[in-house]
Order: sequence, then structure tokens, then C-alpha cells
Amino acid sequence: MSDTGISVVICAYTEDRWEDVLAAVASVRAQSRPALETLVVVDHHQVLLDRLGEEYQDTDDVRVLANAGPRGLSAGRNTGIAASRGEIVAFLDDDAVAERDWLRHFAEGYADPRVMAVGGRTEPLWASGRRPSWFPEEFDWVVGCTYRGLPRGRVRVRNVLGGNASFRRSAFDAAGGFATGIGRDGDKRPLGGEETELCIRLSRARPDAVLLIDDRAVIHHRVPPVRERFRYFRTRTYAEGLSKALVARSVGAGKGLESERRYTTRVLPAGVVRGLRDALLARPGGAGRAGAIVAGVLTAAGGYVVGSVRARRGGVTFSVADVGGEARRAGEHPGGEQGGARGRGD
Repeated sequence: MSDTGISVVICAYTEDRWEDVLAAVASVRAQSRPALETLVVVDHHQVLLDRLGEEYQDTDDVRVLANAGPRGLSAGRNTGIAASRGEIVAFLDDDAVAERDWLRHFAEGYADPRVMAVGGRTEPLWASGRRPSWFPEEFDWVVGCTYRGLPRGRVRVRNVLGGNASFRRSAFDAAGGFATGIGRDGDKRPLGGEETELCIRLSRARPDAVLLIDDRAVIHHRVPPVRERFRYFRTRTYAEGLSKALVARSVGAGKGLESERRYTTRVLPAGVVRGLRDALLARPGGAGRAGAIVAGVLTAAGGYVVGSVRARRGGVTFSVADVGGEARRAGEHPGGEQGGARGRGD
């Protein structure tokens, strides 16, 4: 099997996103720089697994796999990594579509052999057709998108964002896969942070590693109506605090909160000032955006405190799967379980 090219992993977990998953796969197949393969990993949902397997059974460049590890996004991604054949492994959310040159821009970043990861820019597709007037751009990460405060252009970063990211295969050989126990696991609480933890772990394993964001590598991410509401905003920011506590426990508060300190002390205060100025100028939503930023900081801080206490009491556990060399040569999947596969080319 060829070890060159880019494998794209899309993790799916619900039939509610059927059309979105098909659109995501179609956007990969329409790339100006073709992917070696697209792997759709289904998270413990047999009906969806069978349905997608039937959809792509006559398609050579799309494979449908069952998540071979515990329920959750991290194990799903690890399943995709272990089954993939490309030198580069890219990740796309199941409710997002990539622009035509997405993979081409990723590939350009790996011309430098020191580059171990390249991420891109994620733009929101609001269900209502427009951004809610109260929703601050500084908090677009709440809906899985690139937020105000991230650097523009092609720049070096601490971590890439998981829904629009790629890694050199040797990165997983050096650092292992995504940690299970961090991030979304099928629970109703929208946790995250697994890509941050992986990137910090990678930088420790390979101090010479370069991680980039190239904002020309663009995807468009759907934001459903429920996520346009303040209730979800509050829930997601609280969950982010819980997630950051887990990341800090794994890799230390120094690296785990390095970027967050700058964001909290520089980007967010500027956003509050901007919102208040807009309110004084009678622009729509100014006061709401300022208030949302303050509320977001407070709820995230509350989540971090609660998460830190739980972590110290030993109430959380996480582990890192071997998805690199030995596991792949042995034909194993993360967690030591064999993964079910549907579609041709397995």
C-alpha cells in the first residue's frame, strides 16, 4: 500500500447529520489536490454504519469504519488514523464542507520537514443566515469556528483546531493519538480540548516540531439553531473550562493555559471595549456582545475550577492510544479492538 498522499478522516455519530456527512465527503472528493482516501468513522451507531456502508459500497476512495475504541470523538479519530494509509492525515468535521483548495494549502505547509501539523480557518454557516447580534466573534470557538484573536496568514501556533486540521503521520508515531477521556464522548455536555492536549504533547515529544495555521485552508461549518442561543453559549463555555482543567492536568498549567492567558488578558478586554463603544454609538448588539464576553469568561472560569477539583480528587481518567508504527503493522485499532469496516478497499 502507498504511504504517500493525504488521508481525510471524518467522524460521524448521528443520522440527523446524514446530508451534512454526504456534503462533507463530496467536498473532499472535489478537492483540487485529490485525497488519497476518505475514511468515515462511525461512533457506535450500527444503523448509520450500515447506511453509510451501503452509500459508498461502490466507491473506491471512500471507506466506512466503525469506531474501534470507546465512544467519543478522540477514539473515532484514532480509529481513522490507525486505518489510514496517507503520509498526512487530515480531519474534517461531519457538519462542515471544505473549499476546493483546502488540501492543497495543507500540503504546501509540509514542504518544510519540520512541520508536524497544519490547521486552517473555519467559517460559521449560521442556520438563521446571519450571526446573532449578541454573539461576539471572540467566542466563535463556541460553535467550532475560528475566532477573533487568532493570528492571520500562515503562522506558527501552539495548537491547531481539531475540526480543520492535519498532521504528519510521524507526529502520531512520536506522541501517540488523541487522548480518550478528553473531548466529546457522546455525552450531552460539549467538551473539547483534545487537539490542544495532543499538540502540546507532540511539541514535548518533538521539541523541533513546527505547528502551523494557514488561513487559506478554509472550511465552512454549520451552526444549527440551538447553537445560536445563549443557553448553548453558556453550556459550551462552562464545558470548555472543564476541558481546560483536563488539559492542564495532562500537560501542566504552564503550556496548557499559555495561549488562554493572552486571550483572556488582551483579546477579550478589547472585545468588551468594542462592544460598549458600539452600544454608545447605538449599533445593534453592542451591549449584548460585551455582556456575553463577560458571561463567557465567568462560566469558563467556573468550569475550570470545578474541573480542577475533580481532577485532583481523581474523578477523571484519560489515556493515549498507540496509533503509530507498531499498532498499524500489527493490524490493530486503538484500544486493542478490531474495527468493523464497510465499503470497498478495506
